[in-house]
Amino acid sequence: MYLTEEQQDMLNGKYGKGTAYAMKIQAAIGESFGAERMVPITRAHVALSNQEADLWFAEKLLSEGARCRVAPTVNPGFCLSYFKSRQMVSEEDASLMQRTHNAYKALGAVLTYNCTPYVATNIPNFGEITAYSESSATPYVNSVWGARSNREGANSALCAAITGYVPEYGLLLDENRKGNILVEVKADMKSDFQYHLLGYMGRKIGNGIPVFTGLPKHIGPEALTNLGAQLNTSGAYGMYHIAGFTPEAPDVETAFGGKDPERIVEITNEDLDAVLEEISLEGSREIDFAMFGCPHFTLEQAKYIAGRVEGKKLKKEMWILTSYHVKELADRMGITEVLEQAGAVIVPDTCPDQPCWSHLKGKIGVTESPKCAYYPKRRGMDFVIRDLDTCIEAALTGEVK
Repeated sequence: MYLTEEQQDMLNGKYGKGTAYAMKIQAAIGESFGAERMVPITRAHVALSNQEADLWFAEKLLSEGARCRVAPTVNPGFCLSYFKSRQMVSEEDASLMQRTHNAYKALGAVLTYNCTPYVATNIPNFGEITAYSESSATPYVNSVWGARSNREGANSALCAAITGYVPEYGLLLDENRKGNILVEVKADMKSDFQYHLLGYMGRKIGNGIPVFTGLPKHIGPEALTNLGAQLNTSGAYGMYHIAGFTPEAPDVETAFGGKDPERIVEITNEDLDAVLEEISLEGSREIDFAMFGCPHFTLEQAKYIAGRVEGKKLKKEMWILTSYHVKELADRMGITEVLEQAGAVIVPDTCPDQPCWSHLKGKIGVTESPKCAYYPKRRGMDFVIRDLDTCIEAALTGEVK
């Protein structure tokens, strides 16, 4: 792989051991994928996990003098001030979160602690070369915005942020961004919840770049977020097209680059019903809590819940996870007050797959997100998955239908 003089200097240690280490990893990734050169990036997002391996890597680079040339936004861990003040995390877990914060701050990251940077805090332009990790982020920036990123891991995205470069391969190249699977959606896509289920059809769609047809003309950011998040919970997708909607798919022919699809997949209401039955605990049953915000909820979603619970009292815990700026706006607009009066909690900077939820171990929750139900299983939480209205009603009554 060809390296410029500056890139070779990075590799040789002219800019310090940390940068050399990051460039060594980037060069090895490029060679493994047959990349011919490095290209500069203008944005990055690091899906930090607030776990020991992630922290070890960040602290190692920092200790060797690395600093980010391109300041990346970062994924959530948990809101240290909220959960520590309520004694909901151990000293060991709180220390790990604090060290993670300190490491990424010193590296020069933008400490957003938000898993949906592509809808508010780190939005790329069409054609912009980026390095995004986070399972819902990569398909959104590639598909919805028409920017370019491979499916980076947290570590490779951090290396890209430090060096300012990525190897040119995969979805950075025109020829690899064409669709090869035609997905004919014949299901009734009546709400954002159906896009969760459509995304979870990844196992039926199979490997490749799907081109969706049959979807409504207007699709909101929440639905698109759900689609990408679940595609990468049920499979591994860096990109999709929606004919007549996403920027690189003005029509089906363009989306496929003038070629015929390798296969055609049909998605019906029966398919969506079947996958919901497969991934959800059986209802009806009593639930212990409701959890929303995987990926993080938008202001509109928080406002919607507030409208449904205003003047009422929840029988069960309700947790709404958002970005910090959504929480700030909710505070300013009185949304937080309405939610808290009903008994709900809206908390920023927090992921469902974190140690702050130890009090929910062994309990049954309700959520509208299959991703939210999938990852916390290893922490002993199980979920009934239903549409948002049914989930809200379950938190009000204590029972899911």
